[in-house]
Formats: sequence, C-alpha cells, structure tokens
Amino acid sequence: MVQTLDMLPETPSQTAGPYVHIGCIPTFAGVEGVYPEDLGRSPVQTGAKGQIITVRGLVLDGTGWAMRDAMLESWQPDAAGLFPGQPGCDPNVSGFCRFAADKTSGEFTLRTVKPGAVRNRDGVLQAPHISLWIVARGINTGLQTRIYFEDEDNGSDPLLLRIEQRPRAETLIARKTAQAEYRFDVRLQGAGETVFLDI
Repeated sequence: MVQTLDMLPETPSQTAGPYVHIGCIPTFAGVEGVYPEDLGRSPVQTGAKGQIITVRGLVLDGTGWAMRDAMLESWQPDAAGLFPGQPGCDPNVSGFCRFAADKTSGEFTLRTVKPGAVRNRDGVLQAPHISLWIVARGINTGLQTRIYFEDEDNGSDPLLLRIEQRPRAETLIARKTAQAEYRFDVRLQGAGETVFLDI
C-alpha cells in the first residue's frame, strides 16, 4: 500500500516537542486567556442527533509505556454520515475535536456522537469510523489512523479490505466495554502495532 511520491519532495519533519500543547490547547497546558476555550474542545454541542458515546484509550510506545504527552485530533461525520457543510448535516456536530492524554495516567477520552456510514464519491459505503491524528514528543510526523467499532458491519469497508495482513485490521477496531462506551488503544510499534495510514 506504499504510494509513490513522484511530484514534490516531502518537507522535512521534526518532533512535535514539549510545546505542542501550549500552541494547540493552551488552557489544557495551564496557559489561560489565549482563547475563551481551547479550539476543538468538543465535536458535539447540546442537541446533537444520534447516540452519544465515549471512547477511551492509551497511546503506547514500543515498550508498552503510556505516552502521557500525546495530543490527538479527531474528525468524523454526524450520526447520518454527513459532514459539516453537506445538505442535511446536523448543525450541532462539528465533527472536529482536539484533546490530550491525561497528564498522570496517559488515558485519553473522546466524548462524541457515534458516526454514521459515509458514502464515497464513487458510491461505495464506508463503515462508521472516526479519523484520528496523533502527535507527541518523539513522533516526527503526525500519525493518521482510524477508529472503527466492533458492533458495526465492517466487512465491506474499502480501507479495511486493503489491509493485506488481515489480523492487523483488528488494530483499528474499538471494543465495546459498556453501553455507549468503547476502548481503543494505539500501539506505536511492536506486537499489536496499530495500522497507520500514509495520507
């Protein structure tokens, strides 16, 4: 699934460093007054249609250590599979959230609406999923992945079907832990390494 880059050379990257929280989520970092509230604090507002769910997880390094300085962004459609700006979309779902791992435990929490299936431009239906972007110290380029749900029909999702090593597709599946609650751990390397996307 490696794509050839034959147009322009890739810009050199560097680690996000310890300052990413100050620039992106200053209130979380203890810097007050930059914004009324940190941008992307929640992907939903009161009145959002659909089932409100909570996804919890850890970003784990190759030794299994939780990366307590991880920052994540999520993008998703509303419960009907529509993105902001599309006709009929839910005005109470922005679909974007920026959040951080807990400074002590390393666990992240995403409270959002469960997304609906999205139809590609060619009409193919994608299984309900949330796109995830991850940065932290030591990660030179933000990592892209997806969260799918074990209680949805993922069998015909075009991205999951492209994963040649079938057991690795399981690393993209969030497990249900309670009513409207899911667990999704991200493993950066080693056994059970999460599938990352070259976007």
